[in-house]
Amino acid sequence: MSQAIAAKDVTLRELKQNFGLQMSEDPAFFTEWSENLLGLSDEDKHLLDRVKSNFLELMEDPPMLENTVKMVVIAPLLDLAGFYHKPFRIETETSVALEMQDEGTIIRGRIDVLVLKNRVWLLVIESKCSDFAVTRAIPQALAYMLSNTEVVQPTFGMITNGNEFLFLKSSQQEYANSRLFSLVNPNNELYGVLQLLKHLGAKICEL
Repeated sequence: MSQAIAAKDVTLRELKQNFGLQMSEDPAFFTEWSENLLGLSDEDKHLLDRVKSNFLELMEDPPMLENTVKMVVIAPLLDLAGFYHKPFRIETETSVALEMQDEGTIIRGRIDVLVLKNRVWLLVIESKCSDFAVTRAIPQALAYMLSNTEVVQPTFGMITNGNEFLFLKSSQQEYANSRLFSLVNPNNELYGVLQLLKHLGAKICEL
């Protein structure tokens, strides 16, 4: 009889042992986060400055809960990236199940936000409260990405706690991550986050 474990409790070791998942050593595997990024308009930058200002204001009384991160940070990013309009579609709290054959165990969870074009998964978004380290959610996000049954192209993921942003790419049994974007850094790193989101949107529209 199979047993279920929550996706948030799965480990990277379990994903590697059960699905053969490995981090890619090829620098060309995940170039989307740093190459051929689209420029931003002055209006985009102005709105992103407001998002950062709102976040920092609310962070004066931490922690910021997960739902607040979704509302204050993720929602405006999805809007500016154009993901609320066709050909894209947004799903929230999408249930997934991933069976680990060797152990008879099923990984179950709910994707916070899923961006699709038709049935093609573009972006899996995992949101955490502001005092949660995004790197801790890498196995959870990868488990969700591995559950994509409509694999016709690589699957991308984004993990954020509102302050930090990490992007993932998985294809077949390989994965890689971007650098860590952080609002603690000088300037406004939401610019780079939005550029990458727009780039991924343009990339899938070409298919």
